[in-house]
Amino acid sequence: MESIGIIGLLILIADIYAIIKIVQSSAAPLKKAIWIALVVVFPLVGLIAWFLLGPGGRG
Repeated sequence: MESIGIIGLLILIADIYAIIKIVQSSAAPLKKAIWIALVVVFPLVGLIAWFLLGPGGRG
């Protein structure tokens, strides 16, 4: 069970990092708000989607 807590903490840290990067990006305010909402509501899926498709995305 301890490993689940560690994984959760890592996801939280990654989500906070993503939110900071989203806020600092040059994207339009509406796009920023949508990405932040996606990351907050769906932490793991939102993080992966932002990494692949977000502003400055790699995909």
